[in-house]
Amino acid sequence: MRSSLRRMVAALAATCVAAIVAVLGVGATAFADPAGPTDYRSEITSIEPATPTIEVEVLGGDSFVQLKVDPGTEVTVIGYRGEEYLWFQPDGSVLENQNSPSTYTNDDRYGGGEIPANATPDADPDWERVASGGQFSWHDHRAHWMQTIRPAGAQAGDQILEDRVLLVVDGVDVDVTVISTWLAEPSPLPAIGGVAVGLAAAASGWVFRRSHRRWAWVAAPVSALALAVGLAQYLALPSETGPRLVWWLFPAVAVVAVVVGAVADRQGRTFVAMASVLVAGVQLAMWGFVKRDGITAAIVPTDAPGWLDRLTTAAALVGGLGFTALALVALFDQPSQPAPDPS
Repeated sequence: MRSSLRRMVAALAATCVAAIVAVLGVGATAFADPAGPTDYRSEITSIEPATPTIEVEVLGGDSFVQLKVDPGTEVTVIGYRGEEYLWFQPDGSVLENQNSPSTYTNDDRYGGGEIPANATPDADPDWERVASGGQFSWHDHRAHWMQTIRPAGAQAGDQILEDRVLLVVDGVDVDVTVISTWLAEPSPLPAIGGVAVGLAAAASGWVFRRSHRRWAWVAAPVSALALAVGLAQYLALPSETGPRLVWWLFPAVAVVAVVVGAVADRQGRTFVAMASVLVAGVQLAMWGFVKRDGITAAIVPTDAPGWLDRLTTAAALVGGLGFTALALVALFDQPSQPAPDPS
């Protein structure tokens, strides 16, 4: 009985790992460089001359510049070497110049994209449609700190750069000035609270299990909260910025697993209930691990309050590990069944 149980648990764990790797692999190949947690905030300080037919803002703290253009207005975004990079047409179509070096430099936040030989500042534009509706977002290296190390000689609270994004709006040159500021680390209290929530949730599962009461639902609050926070982050960013599916998919799987486990628990199907808690725990722990950088970053790219995102991430990471350990203990703690009497 125990050997058969071990094989089933091993198969379940292998399936979870395979699903996680598959999802992460799809996210990594489809979206090269989504917005992530950051300690810098970039802001548009001026648009000169004032141009009411365009709207420029920075998304994800300092990750993407977004340009919205009113219908009937034509805008060209000038690249880093003075070439035409983006073309917002009057009908709302947005085209990207495949012969612009900026197209490839902007593939990566830190400018690591490989530039092909055909992409030169003096090459004839090769336009490719990338969006509609007169709106598009892109990594613009004039709008954020370009190093992984801290600015030398600066400290939190200091302005670390000021630069201009150059536009041509209906034939008129327009300068968009952007500054970036280094922000202080957030309060650790939300993360500490999240750890406490995760530990309390896992401990309640242990208490209910030891008292032989239904306990598969104990992961429900953390799973539901993680799903809400994950959806808030995923929906906060436009599709061209590459929001990651795992932000909502991992907790969604955890919610489904909890529901299955609670139903199985009610029906007396103990193994299914415990296996479901195991799946939920693994998904929550992975979600918390993926989002761990946001716990200490000043800005998390989301519409949810930053403190709530940090609290939920810590709760999911700690609680997920606790649910996983609890389910494994319960699975391997099942009593062996005596062999049937051949007579």
